[in-house]
Amino acid sequence: MSSAQPPAAYAARRLAVHSLVEFAFSVPDLAEARHFYASFGLDVRGDAAEVSLYAHGHAHRWARVLPGPSKRLLWVSFGIHRGDLPAFEHHLAARGVAAIPAPAGAGNDGLWIAGPDGVPLQLRVADKPSLATPTRAVPAIDRRDVGRCPGRDRLPPTHPSHLSHILLFSSNVSDAVRFYGEVLGLRLSDRAGTAIAFMHTPHGGDHHLIAFARSDGPGLHHSSWCVQSIDELGAGAQQMRRAGYVEGWGIGRHVLGSNYFQYVRDPWGSYAEYSYDIDYIREGSSWTEKDHAAHDAIFAWGPEMPEDFIANKETVKSASSVA
Repeated sequence: MSSAQPPAAYAARRLAVHSLVEFAFSVPDLAEARHFYASFGLDVRGDAAEVSLYAHGHAHRWARVLPGPSKRLLWVSFGIHRGDLPAFEHHLAARGVAAIPAPAGAGNDGLWIAGPDGVPLQLRVADKPSLATPTRAVPAIDRRDVGRCPGRDRLPPTHPSHLSHILLFSSNVSDAVRFYGEVLGLRLSDRAGTAIAFMHTPHGGDHHLIAFARSDGPGLHHSSWCVQSIDELGAGAQQMRRAGYVEGWGIGRHVLGSNYFQYVRDPWGSYAEYSYDIDYIREGSSWTEKDHAAHDAIFAWGPEMPEDFIANKETVKSASSVA
């Protein structure tokens, strides 16, 4: 990594990754992955070697699913602005953060470092794939004397528009917040003690692009995908039940992030979330993080959270509660 002095931009503003551009995990059966995520409403591509996850109508690849003996988080990639690359090289060297080899199959571009719990993290020059401003669907008001809701069999399929965030397990949430803040420049949005924390980018984006839940090791708890209405969220839940995926949690509304949610349990014990109307933190926002009581931090309304919802299937032991 370069030892040159950082550019002026480094001193002028806080250096930070601008987005979550991709995550990768392994599963023992790619055919199951194809079926689950296609049923969920994503644009599933790939071949016998891997599955790639896109949103319909969006050119960006959000995730890669690779074959492996078990479901396991492989790496997470973050986007940086091209002009920030020299500053990040200097910043990592100054903090003594060593470069690591890229994981097998990941590609060697960008800067690779080890995050908390040894998770490989990539910082790479990329366009910001997430939305620059929040979007909210406004229901059409039809003044004619007709019913506006179609029959169940005529509902259009739910297709998420983009990835909102991922939630990772961590053996020490406070250490994760410190690392992702001091090294990657993310900012704390909200937390519930040392049990769970949510972080956003100062470049503008959803309430969190990454979150951490306490466990006994690393892992991927869920990926969250934005839909454009409550109707799409509810129809997505129905579409997944029809596809055979009946376990999950929702419909409800989160406190931290404020979004409406429906989680669907995948074949490996983790989740994909339909999310609607999450808080958006604009660039330059004066957002102030809060430390919430654990019992009141997860959801405002909805069914009770399943007892094993915060269970890390990637470790020998697993956390049973965020409390």
